[in-house]
Amino acid sequence: MSVISRARWAVSGVFWLSGMICALWSASLPALNERLNLGELRVGTALLMTGIGTLVAMPLAGRLCDRWTSRRVLHVSGSAAALTLLGPALAPSYPVLLVSALVLGAGLGSLDVAMNTHAVEVEQGYGKPIMSAFHGVWSLGGVVGSAVLAAGLYASADIGWLMASGAVVAALLFVVPNRLLLPGRPNRAGPVQEGEAGTVRVPVVLMLGAIALSACVSEGGANDWAALHASKVLGAGPGSASLAYTIFAATMTVARLLGDGLRRRLGSERTVRWSGATAVGGYGLVLLASWLPATELSVRMICAYAGWALAGLGLATVVPVILSAVGSAGEPGGSSGQALSWVSTFGFAGLLSGPALIGPIAEATSLGTAMLIPAALGVVITLAGPVAVRMSQRRFLDAP
Repeated sequence: MSVISRARWAVSGVFWLSGMICALWSASLPALNERLNLGELRVGTALLMTGIGTLVAMPLAGRLCDRWTSRRVLHVSGSAAALTLLGPALAPSYPVLLVSALVLGAGLGSLDVAMNTHAVEVEQGYGKPIMSAFHGVWSLGGVVGSAVLAAGLYASADIGWLMASGAVVAALLFVVPNRLLLPGRPNRAGPVQEGEAGTVRVPVVLMLGAIALSACVSEGGANDWAALHASKVLGAGPGSASLAYTIFAATMTVARLLGDGLRRRLGSERTVRWSGATAVGGYGLVLLASWLPATELSVRMICAYAGWALAGLGLATVVPVILSAVGSAGEPGGSSGQALSWVSTFGFAGLLSGPALIGPIAEATSLGTAMLIPAALGVVITLAGPVAVRMSQRRFLDAP
């Protein structure tokens, strides 16, 4: 097996472990809530602290990737991010949980930037699009992590013990892919010049970041509101309502695993255009479902399910294409960790701001009306996404 092929499998392993760590945290929240008697407000504050830690750490991790190489940063950030789960797992009180959540967010943010930066380098060495599959593997890792935690809780295992065990096992497993990563690139000579972010021009970073933010707000619209929309707007029961999110998550995972083949055939610009248009069509069906007769619940739900499926298919490949475009925008032999960290920060800010943006509008009008926001951002992706990708293509990765 060649060096680049081994690196591809190694990066897949890193993404899988990262997805598992994130799932161990997210899926543990109900049990932590019960153990520490937190309540919704305190749980929300803990999640906010995680987000703050992530946003603060991402730009710093990008600088370190450019200075020390993504390989060296991954050697540290992988196991370190896993071990940060020990804080929430063993937190004896709410104040300790808040500090632990901040540290956890910093660990996850550093790992996210380092693994995506190395994934860009592997994709460039591979010579064809493979970024989307990495993100699909991340989703599979999340499924495994949440399933393991759920099985342990079902067997009446202590939540702290489950999280701590998962943290130690994941930290040890990171050693395996770390040995197979690509050799580090030479450090970029000289300081970053004004008007640049790493080796990528600032206007390009802002354009790509805006598309990443739009995609993540639209994704957050499904993650946070799909089940609630089906329940409150369409009148579905709990089981039918939860299926709306399941359909979205499943189609997104499958589309990410298969999306690289689509990008090889269409190229990055057309892939973003069609992805955005598909997401718009999906949200259009979700909006249409609320206008159908309330007496035809089955018809409304079929329409909504089809909409969430299309939204998942459309949004799945947007962020992977944008991250690949950051690598295409860099100078040959340069490093784009800092630029990629800023684009990732834009995207994560979109995931955080989505609920804060959609929730108040839903409260002031209706949740059905609020779904116009992710639909409108899908239009932004469709129209501006190809322009952003075109601006980034100094080295035409998709060219034959």
